[in-house]
Amino acid sequence: MKLNRRKFIKRILIVAASIEAVFLLKDGVSKVDTSSSKELFNAGKADSFEKNKLYPFSTGQFFLKRFEDGGFLAMSVKCTHLGCVVNANSKTGGFNCPCHASQFNKFGEVLSAPATRPLDIFPISIEKGEVLVDTRKPVKRSSYNKSQLTYA
Repeated sequence: MKLNRRKFIKRILIVAASIEAVFLLKDGVSKVDTSSSKELFNAGKADSFEKNKLYPFSTGQFFLKRFEDGGFLAMSVKCTHLGCVVNANSKTGGFNCPCHASQFNKFGEVLSAPATRPLDIFPISIEKGEVLVDTRKPVKRSSYNKSQLTYA
């Protein structure tokens, strides 16, 4: 059997595509769904957080705010414009984005553009007096609502 250049290249491409397909199938089958298992960040005892104070958690990538009424809100450190890390503004109690000058109030709502929506939040649960923040999936929101607060 005579093998010309065209047949040779065609066979090489078929072999390469077959190898790629095997790897894609293997990765798709071997991935385990971890959506049911929670990855909670333990922020600490609920009673150790002072009211009306902001606590940055750089390892968890969020700010934990305890409001005057005792409610907790965990807001992402990422600006909703392009994902830059926002800074806490001690004068206003809100947040500033150093990249494009977006500003947010203490609830994470947009005060000035270019950001168009509030900072994302993370679900909070309080178990045995511990504040647990689910940092796995940030929750996008269009505005602040008191129901977003978690109470001890």
